[in-house]
Amino acid sequence: MDREDLIRMSIEELRRYQILVKVIEKRLTQKEGSELLDLSVRQIQRLVKKVREEGPQGVVHGLRGQVSARKVSEKRKQQMVRIYGKKYAGFGPTLAVEKLEEREGFRISRETLRQWLMKEGLWKLQRKGSKHRMWRERKPCCGEMIQMDGSHHDWLEGRGSALVLMAYIDDATSRAYGRFYEYEGTIPAMDSFLRYIDFYGLPQRLYLDRHETYKSPKKLTLEEELEGKEASQSQFQRAVEELGVKVIYAYSPQAKGRIERLFRTFQDRLIKEMRLEKISSREQANRFLENYLPRYNQRFCREAANPLDLHRPLPQKTDVRKILCIQESRCVRQDGTISYQGRQFQIVDALRPKALWVQEWTDGSLHLVYQQKELAFHEIFPSLKTKVFSSTPRLRVRFIPSPHHPWRQNLRGKIKNKTLSLL
Repeated sequence: MDREDLIRMSIEELRRYQILVKVIEKRLTQKEGSELLDLSVRQIQRLVKKVREEGPQGVVHGLRGQVSARKVSEKRKQQMVRIYGKKYAGFGPTLAVEKLEEREGFRISRETLRQWLMKEGLWKLQRKGSKHRMWRERKPCCGEMIQMDGSHHDWLEGRGSALVLMAYIDDATSRAYGRFYEYEGTIPAMDSFLRYIDFYGLPQRLYLDRHETYKSPKKLTLEEELEGKEASQSQFQRAVEELGVKVIYAYSPQAKGRIERLFRTFQDRLIKEMRLEKISSREQANRFLENYLPRYNQRFCREAANPLDLHRPLPQKTDVRKILCIQESRCVRQDGTISYQGRQFQIVDALRPKALWVQEWTDGSLHLVYQQKELAFHEIFPSLKTKVFSSTPRLRVRFIPSPHHPWRQNLRGKIKNKTLSLL
């Protein structure tokens, strides 16, 4: 038999042909054949007619062996692979598809591009780990709980200084917010939270890790124990709870997995987006983030189970800058001066309290406050005391007593008495 006489059929097509032959031979009725093949009687009639005219070829799909009209040409395929290797090396297939359509005008499916890149050795299959066994349900309402953390990473890929991304993600909707800072500390945490409040409002709860910025490692003082406090508060915790936001601490990174996954996504997508824009400073990165986050949220946010938004506006006549700041108490000396972080300040206000609060705002300014009133002051710069050193070193002169010096007379008397005692 010639190979041209061979007809390639799938198992399902072979089964269909066998039943249609039995219908043609009158061993099965058309209704029985339709029930066996889960087709309508009219469709069985069409297939019977086609098999009578074409034989076994009648049950084979007519487009089998033909090139798809939607197939990408080899020239276009090589062009996309070449552009990927030159400009988007290391981009995942999903992000690469977006950039190829957005910046290059090429439209291709993610899976097709992934297969091409794997065949060319430009991408490897990513194996995902097993899922967490205990999965916490999302909160039903937006603003009910916000996860917050800082991510230390080489965000600029060596084009600028090291940065930390202070990020927030809503537990119900996965809506993200963030800003870059030079370090993870109290002032960056307060400044980022202040900006979040201006943008969305006050959330009900804030989910944090046990970094010393958010949870103080200090032990309670005697005054705090007398006040009935259970644990010493960090400056950030004190400020947040003063605004009516409850703080919850996580005991493992897995507990706040939503923001950890956000960081993993940003460390893949955001870094490459900033690479394409050639961003090399913190100011440029923050400006880019302001335009990038709305687009990111529009694509990746999900609807909350309950449409109610639990974010609260700030109370009227509340200066949040006086709350989201570092506050420390200081005693006032008799000359009206105080000391703060190695610096001396002179109070020039008529009011001279015995103690006051020093507030360090997120913009770096200092304020002295007593009973909700700011006091006027200025910094004292101590004069530098200079010492005069001689250019010639001092020479030490060895003192040699004379033969009749009392020291020598006493020494002779002691030696004489000791000699007589030995005799």
